[in-house]
Amino acid sequence: MGGDTQLTPDTASSKISSNNKTGTLRSIDTYAAQCEKCFKWRVIDSEKEYEDIRCKNNEYPFSCSRKSGVSCKDPGDIEYDATRTWVIDRSGLPITPVGFKRSLVLRKDFSKMDAYYITPTGKKLKSSKEIAVFLEQNPKYKNVALADFTFSVPKVAEETIPEAIQKKEKGSGSASGNAKRTKPS
Repeated sequence: MGGDTQLTPDTASSKISSNNKTGTLRSIDTYAAQCEKCFKWRVIDSEKEYEDIRCKNNEYPFSCSRKSGVSCKDPGDIEYDATRTWVIDRSGLPITPVGFKRSLVLRKDFSKMDAYYITPTGKKLKSSKEIAVFLEQNPKYKNVALADFTFSVPKVAEETIPEAIQKKEKGSGSASGNAKRTKPS
């Protein structure tokens, strides 16, 4: 990591494939968490396991020992570098309710991610209001709480945005190019 940006052990991260020549959606392809003791990054095997770590990270900070057969003495699974775009998630976010799918998509200009949920019926919901309406209209999900959904999105790690995107942004003079972005801390 360079500059004044420092990842703390209570952050969890996702990597986004930015090698996107087809113009398709830019979505998360690898989940990782940083050990609170040695600061090495460990690949997390599934979105479900990642959400569990992220949800409980404030009470139970992630450490290498949570992965079977792994210790801080082992090399990290993955290096934080600019070979891919990284996004840093907040700890303590709720686990996505069973049957629903939380989807995060990186915008073309890499300025931020957008969050939405896919319902068990396949409907795409883009706001808390839409989720509330869906839950109200579908009594079979009455035990699902609105608080179990979040549209909070991970922060894009600016230093991992591809150079070509950064140059395009600086030269465009667009609002997104001039927007102030917060680096993860």
